[in-house]
Amino acid sequence: SCGINAISVNNVNVARTEALLLTERLGDVAEIADALRPYGIRVHLSVSFAAPVLLGGLPTADPLDENVRVWWAGTTRRLYDRIPDFGGYLVKADSEGQPGPFTYGRDHADGANLLAEALAPHGGVVHWRAFVYNHHQDWRDRSTDRARAAYDHFAPLDGRFRTNVVVQVKFGPVDFQPREPVSPVFAAMPATRLAVELQVTQEYTGQQRHVCHLGPWWSEVLGFAPWGPDGRTIADVVTGESAAGGGMVAVANVGDDIFWTGHPLAQANLYAFGRLAWDPRRDPTAILDEWITLTFPPSATADAELVRRVLHEIMDDSWRTYERYTAPLGVGFMVNPGDHYGPGVDGYEYTRWGTYHFADRDGVGVDRSRASGTGFAGQYPPYWAQVYESPETCPDELLLFFHHVPYGHVLHSGSTVIQHIYDTHFAGVEEVTAMRRRWQTLTGMIDPSVYERVAERLDEQVRCATEWRDQINTYFYRKSGVPDERGRDIY
Repeated sequence: SCGINAISVNNVNVARTEALLLTERLGDVAEIADALRPYGIRVHLSVSFAAPVLLGGLPTADPLDENVRVWWAGTTRRLYDRIPDFGGYLVKADSEGQPGPFTYGRDHADGANLLAEALAPHGGVVHWRAFVYNHHQDWRDRSTDRARAAYDHFAPLDGRFRTNVVVQVKFGPVDFQPREPVSPVFAAMPATRLAVELQVTQEYTGQQRHVCHLGPWWSEVLGFAPWGPDGRTIADVVTGESAAGGGMVAVANVGDDIFWTGHPLAQANLYAFGRLAWDPRRDPTAILDEWITLTFPPSATADAELVRRVLHEIMDDSWRTYERYTAPLGVGFMVNPGDHYGPGVDGYEYTRWGTYHFADRDGVGVDRSRASGTGFAGQYPPYWAQVYESPETCPDELLLFFHHVPYGHVLHSGSTVIQHIYDTHFAGVEEVTAMRRRWQTLTGMIDPSVYERVAERLDEQVRCATEWRDQINTYFYRKSGVPDERGRDIY
């Protein structure tokens, strides 16, 4: 219904079992392709870069090895014999333990072009992810910055990728946090087809247990102008208005739950992604209105306008509500390791993953300036490089992503950092509690099974938001020793 026109049937972390979809289990993929074909949806596969070793018995997967090239060409030809309208390959390489061309002293253009060559005779495309970074970082070393990695690896390769390669770039430089700057890679590769990658599944935004409507956030990303306010936007880059664009892709949120996305209201995120893919400048409020009309049509037992109004009140600002009660001011990753659900302020602080907040008794945040930090701010074109370089010009919502500042630092809002943390976390819980009250006004107007599932999820969201509030506020009160000026309960 929302116009998604391509699907990778498996995710990007490809071990031996999933690798077999390319060969021994190709029949399973063909069956899915047959089911989706009438809807105009082409099937893609995530493949392991090491497939020639895993499946073909070769001693190497070196992209410049002739036997490897022959293996990929033959395997791809047999795949198209079975699925003539196959879309292409999706690859995660040299990232988080997945094999890649670095093993053989090659770069990512070498790796992507190997598969592109095999696909080209059949009209296939390679989606090659730019999510490549050192996941064995020493937390003691502040010079290594995960945010820099995609730019450092890929910007020097601009112009070297074949025309049927799409470099797939996460919208932000780290990993789908509730607030990140837009990745500088989008401005750094004008001679490469780029796609923006979004995360519909709410790994870091409540996991479909929290209402968190992401359409407004994605619209902000698509409207961001990397070269300055009057320049081209991310939407221009990925739709190919200035060069061949790579489109929009997303990590989807569907599963085997009776409501498909776990939280019935999370279906709106999948719908918004599809609609923005076709029209990235469309108003997210209008898209949500479409979804409400399609999902909750008028009935004899429901006041359609009341349902519409209440759902807008619950969902329109729900992403910012989630941001208020979780990690503050763009710092990110204050989550439980493993499941990424719920607060864990220091959960990743001393790990290998490069996801640090550096909170101490004096302040919090990561110095990514050129003057004294990792230099990440300098990866942007001059306009934004200058804006992000200084705490005085950096937008409040990204301050701790780019700077380590004292708790008493005064934001553009007029609040101090520490008081902002307290105020937003109390406000976030109040807003979620209000969401639950608003939903209760729809008793008897919504299908009972849907109503009860949403009510259950809102109860959980109130519980979890309260836990976030109390743990975050208590942590920073104990770090800073600065009391809440309004005298509320902090433990």
